[in-house]
Amino acid sequence: MSNNFLYVASFIKKNIKKLLYPIIYSYTAYKLFDFINRLSGYRKEKLRFFLKVGYYPDLKNPRSFNEKVLWKKIYDRNPLLSVISDKFAVRQYIKDVLGEQEAEKILIPLYYVTNKPQTIPFNDLPEEYAIKPNHASRRAIFAEGTGEQKKYIIIYGGIKKTIFDSEIAKIEIVNTCKEWLLIPYNFRKFEWAYQKIKRKIVIEKLLRDSSGKMPVDYKFSIFHGKCQMIQIFHNRYIDMTRGFYTPEWNYISVKGVTQQAPFEKKPENLKSMIDLAESLGKTFDYVRVDLYSINNRIYFGELTCYPMSGSNPFDPVSFDFELGKYWNIIPNYWNLKKNTPG
Repeated sequence: MSNNFLYVASFIKKNIKKLLYPIIYSYTAYKLFDFINRLSGYRKEKLRFFLKVGYYPDLKNPRSFNEKVLWKKIYDRNPLLSVISDKFAVRQYIKDVLGEQEAEKILIPLYYVTNKPQTIPFNDLPEEYAIKPNHASRRAIFAEGTGEQKKYIIIYGGIKKTIFDSEIAKIEIVNTCKEWLLIPYNFRKFEWAYQKIKRKIVIEKLLRDSSGKMPVDYKFSIFHGKCQMIQIFHNRYIDMTRGFYTPEWNYISVKGVTQQAPFEKKPENLKSMIDLAESLGKTFDYVRVDLYSINNRIYFGELTCYPMSGSNPFDPVSFDFELGKYWNIIPNYWNLKKNTPG
């Protein structure tokens, strides 16, 4: 076997993702994938839903929260969903809704944005920062500490890797970011809003609370402009716990896929957070608005259209249907008649 052949084979093996993924995961491929599954009535997605949630979804008459998230994934084609799902483009949406001055008060300071990870100016960045792709969740890199205490935490696909050598970390960060940019998020779970996003890497200030830890993540479920439920997440990426509350801060005894968090004291600025969340979510039938509060200052996290991809197994399951009552699905301009189930 010639050396030339071995070289070519090695080159193809190393670059197969780079060569094929832009075709396999293109928006055209997504539309074909969606069309094929539409012909079967989304049989595989319904089965996945059943295995995750415990009951078979009814897309003709969705009643539970999870059923309606699934309905939204498959049938709602409001182009604004792609804007708010983009962790970079959503910054402009916030400015459009709140105005430039008010938006700047809640937006996390932005350090750098690129679609070429090899251009990340590591030497110009502060000691601590957070890196994330603009088109996906459960992917993040945190540069923490200074000097000998410096470390880099890479979280990708539920796996956490910690690196203490800065030079090795830089190489790993660039390679990881390149990997992130190759694939749209949840391609095979029909999360349409993410498929049209122009993928980028976003570098922002690393937020910490007064004790130096990652801040509590407050998630407001907004239905038709009104907050109906709040979730709080502790330790978002490590040993995560979650608690459920009413807008009046009454604890809801319900379990999800993560460990249930104990009752937490009502935030002093809860009303301000709810008002902000309702302002940001008023355009949509449903959206989840994620916020942080540090020393009573509110920071914007993200807007989410498809929480848990519509497969959050609530316990008791009756809570799923109670939550669904707040969401009135009405086919609109973007939900064309030919796309709605019949």
